[in-house]
Amino acid sequence: MLGGGVVQGSVVLLGGEPGVGKSTLLLQLAGSIAASGDRVMIASAEESVHQVAMRAERLGIQDERVELVADDNVDAIVSLVGEAKPSLVIIDSIQTVGVPEIPAAPGGVSQVRESAARLIRLAKTTGVAVVLVGHVTKEGGLAGPKILEHMVDVVLYLEGDPDRGLRVLRSNKNRFGATHVSGMFDMQGDGLVEVEDPSKVFLQGWESEVAGTVVYPAVEGRRSILVEIQALVAPTNQTQPRRSIRGLDQARVNQVLAVLQRHGGLRLADQEVYVNVVGGWRLDEPGCDLPVALAIASSALNQPLGRIAAWGEVGLAGEVRTIPFEARRVEELDRMGLGNRIAPGGGEPMRLVDALARAGIDVHA
Repeated sequence: MLGGGVVQGSVVLLGGEPGVGKSTLLLQLAGSIAASGDRVMIASAEESVHQVAMRAERLGIQDERVELVADDNVDAIVSLVGEAKPSLVIIDSIQTVGVPEIPAAPGGVSQVRESAARLIRLAKTTGVAVVLVGHVTKEGGLAGPKILEHMVDVVLYLEGDPDRGLRVLRSNKNRFGATHVSGMFDMQGDGLVEVEDPSKVFLQGWESEVAGTVVYPAVEGRRSILVEIQALVAPTNQTQPRRSIRGLDQARVNQVLAVLQRHGGLRLADQEVYVNVVGGWRLDEPGCDLPVALAIASSALNQPLGRIAAWGEVGLAGEVRTIPFEARRVEELDRMGLGNRIAPGGGEPMRLVDALARAGIDVHA
């Protein structure tokens, strides 16, 4: 993720929702670096030393080279770093530490900006690598001033459903390496464990003979991952049928529903529609339009599609357009043995009605 390791004198900003595993990931990082012979200091302003030590014991990290400090004063932390001379300092979190000269509570714009500036100065003048933990807003962005992301060298986001084990670490900025990379982990009792074959994990338990399920070859960073998209369409007597969407942009799914009704011949106005990406994964690509449409049509007409994969962007005129990285998607499908595929090709858009027909869906049945 970092392009080969932690660069001396660099500043990394790690963001993520509460409970997603930021502190666990960084504690494992500290244990790994300490095991190689370097000293690490963890400065926690959110948890006591005892709380962090309990988590470290659960993760099996008991190296004396990992030092814990519970303090919210940036100047005090900088002073301790000068005495201990660690190779890495972890600040958990930048929104809970502050400097005494500024008459404002930690987390404010002025406090975050000045605290980050002093910690960045520490990294650049001493060569100590610094990792800052950042809170996120309800919209998913990092809390605090936007300039914080410009000040640091690397910006990472740890994402995932707190109710499920899968986590993905994405790189939004990296002055020392590529940003089109991602790391995938499974949250287990002894910490985060790397997921080496995400496609195999996502397709476990896939019942391809049940109506309303299609595989989508998503592209995450440099790799393609096969995920299962499920849909359930059921009649209702409600004047406003429910639309429940998980793992997809709701506005985009509503658009697909409108196109299915206008250009696909499906009447869904009196039907409840549930769409879900299995495993708690989040899809933001427009290429998932076609598999969503096929899954909805399959469920609405109770016509199973079998072992089928699909990708393509559905337009408002009922056309299905090509999407980037087709070679990566095909390669992953070949590896997993999924040969039945529906996607536009040859540079020419296909019609949604043609895609439905190729999938064996008879809208007139």
